[in-house]
Amino acid sequence: MTPHDPDLTVPKPGHRPLRDRALALDRRLFEAAAGRRRPGADPVLPLLGRGADHGALWFAAAAALAVSRTPRARRAAARGLASLGVASLTAGVLGRRSVRRPRPAAHAVPPVRLVRRLKRQPVTPSFPDGHAASAAAFATGVALESPGWGAVVAPVAASVALSRVYRGVRRPSEALAGAALGAGAAFVVRGLVPTRGQVTPPARPQADVPALLRGEGLVLVANSASGTAERARALRDALPGAEVVECAPGEVSARLEEAAGRARVLGVCGGDGTVNTAARVALRTGLPLAVLPGGTLNHFAYDLGVEDVRDLARALRQGDAVRVDVGRYSCGDRHGVFLNTCSVGVYPELVRERERWSHRIGGWPAGVLAALRVLRTGRHPLEAEFQGRTRPLWLLFAGNGTYHRVGLASGRRRDLADGQLDVRVVHGGRRPAVRLLAAALAGPLTRSPAHAAVQVGRLRLDHVAPGTLLAYDGEVTEVEGRVTLEKLPEALTVYRPIAGY
Repeated sequence: MTPHDPDLTVPKPGHRPLRDRALALDRRLFEAAAGRRRPGADPVLPLLGRGADHGALWFAAAAALAVSRTPRARRAAARGLASLGVASLTAGVLGRRSVRRPRPAAHAVPPVRLVRRLKRQPVTPSFPDGHAASAAAFATGVALESPGWGAVVAPVAASVALSRVYRGVRRPSEALAGAALGAGAAFVVRGLVPTRGQVTPPARPQADVPALLRGEGLVLVANSASGTAERARALRDALPGAEVVECAPGEVSARLEEAAGRARVLGVCGGDGTVNTAARVALRTGLPLAVLPGGTLNHFAYDLGVEDVRDLARALRQGDAVRVDVGRYSCGDRHGVFLNTCSVGVYPELVRERERWSHRIGGWPAGVLAALRVLRTGRHPLEAEFQGRTRPLWLLFAGNGTYHRVGLASGRRRDLADGQLDVRVVHGGRRPAVRLLAAALAGPLTRSPAHAAVQVGRLRLDHVAPGTLLAYDGEVTEVEGRVTLEKLPEALTVYRPIAGY
């Protein structure tokens, strides 16, 4: 007698007609898919199915996305893995414990593919298919963050789900249920953590700027030390009328001054320090600024919504721009501006230490090494008068706008013209590492004996010791005496893509 699958037999009279039809359709689809020979698919689909065991294929795909060096791809990889985790947990804990369904029998599968089935068949229930759930979750999560990368991943995910039926280890209904569960998990993750496209910036009056259809009138200065050659070429292709000037780090300021004399729009490509230099020139000359990210962190450009040449080119062609706040620090006759952050205490020392090592071992390793070296030293906290009281401070951090992330680390600003300095303070004590970690884990508007966070429009520090380091947008200077931090509301006009942001 030929063995048969109890779930795929013709239903007995008396069963519900809808269930009868569903089971019969499931059986026919399974037999059609698992019983058909496709020579081209025989070596590929089993390989994909085995590669997806324990999520290995999707972890490899996420790693490939992460090394692409584009923030959109990195976010897509992280969202895909988070969706995969939720789907795997749901399929394993809820799905298979609520629906006890045995795995399909092998009678409909050609013998050549029976060899390719798992040598040791699992005994866990068959519904839903965990591989299909993981594949759909990863692909949907990637697509929600980056439709382009989603289109690349989707065919692979569909092939993994199809391979389960083709190899005869899952029924079509189980693969479809798994795929639906995985897609739902991705939308659950999006509900908990919105994609960048979901977070709409505040509606502000657009600045009156020229629309540069071919880039005529744009003079963009690119800091060659940031590795901007590829971006500069891409900008020339997108906007052939633009002028691009590549220069060494020591020439950036002079080239920006020269560019401002003949430009309708001043452009800059580099890291936050280079962008800070360009902002000073744009503020003095009244020119609108076009920012193309070209450094390691690029906080200001990313918070604007400019991640690559396409974003900037779209904003320039459409004449989309906004006015943003600028932070300013002053100390005696010394003053400057900051677009991202300004800080005193251990962080400026960390920046200086990081710069010593970054050209030897790279930016991120240098940052870790600098943190270890700074926190291990036996230095004393900074003494300064803050809010009417003289107190020791390990760190005072002021952000140009409210950072929507827990703790001291730089997060994302949704509003670059909110008129606020986001101030985080870590009070002095015997264990700076513990206090800094506690502050990093705390909420943005909390107070404790170790740290505090407030939002103000202006801040003054008195009695700052000579030689105290102040860091602004990755640059470091020395201050002493009275230091004032304040906002210049909506002082800078910057191109930013509005539609589709």
